[in-house]
Amino acid sequence: MAINWHPLNHAPHLTELYVRAATRRKITGTTLPEDGLRCWVDVDHKRLEAYRRVCGFVGNSWLPPTFPHVLAFALQMQLLTAKDFPFPLLGLIHLANRIRVLRPMGGVGSVRVSVHVQNLQPHAKGAVFDLITTLEDPLGPLWEAESRMLCKGVKLSGEPVIEEENPTLALSELTRWWAPADIGRRYAKVSGDYNPIHLSATSAKLFGFPQAIAHGLWNKARTLAALSEHLPATQVEIAVEFKKPVRLPSEVTLLTSAPGSSGDLQLVGSGDLQHMTGSWRPIT
Repeated sequence: MAINWHPLNHAPHLTELYVRAATRRKITGTTLPEDGLRCWVDVDHKRLEAYRRVCGFVGNSWLPPTFPHVLAFALQMQLLTAKDFPFPLLGLIHLANRIRVLRPMGGVGSVRVSVHVQNLQPHAKGAVFDLITTLEDPLGPLWEAESRMLCKGVKLSGEPVIEEENPTLALSELTRWWAPADIGRRYAKVSGDYNPIHLSATSAKLFGFPQAIAHGLWNKARTLAALSEHLPATQVEIAVEFKKPVRLPSEVTLLTSAPGSSGDLQLVGSGDLQHMTGSWRPIT
């Protein structure tokens, strides 16, 4: 697919984008736009330090592997709330995320962020597509990610693709932590992601959840913070699938295979409820 890139002089303002997202509730088509957005973004080191605290990363000169999603969030919002994007943003569900750290992310000051969507496919509950995000510095590609997103109720021709599950290595408990009731609000302050289902029980109930939930990138970030000494810092691909959300507050347990260049992980709750499964592998 040829992408029509649109360079921006600065990152979009989130307030306007949230208003746009709140007022768009209908599916308007079944074709993804071929447009992409690009913008140079500076790393705000105060925000970076706050992000480290919220997600549990130790302070050092490296960007956490999930932090580029924060740098890209405003561009992702603009792309997913554009007039020609066919699905309502508030109806999207984050199913999976794959990150590739291509080069060491130390001493990063400014990066060019690029975002686009691709790979629209039928799903048993609607349709899925990939939100692609890349970072590069003056030396070239630095980091890239795919977020698999589901929009329920979309009708596409063809059969849903069934992905085979790979065998999991032997896992044992590495650590556990408490996900407090306010973690969604704390994460929103550092990421810009003010999704109502994460903020409070009151706002979550408006969308059918009995209490606030943690789901998606905070779970992955908190897990990778716990794995900082467990897997390579660069030339690594970290893929996860998001299962049942973490109801706040609650305790979760991280199970992993042995440290090394390849491994598997699971994040589980009470009663072995699976919140997230995943793996890390060297980039080939």
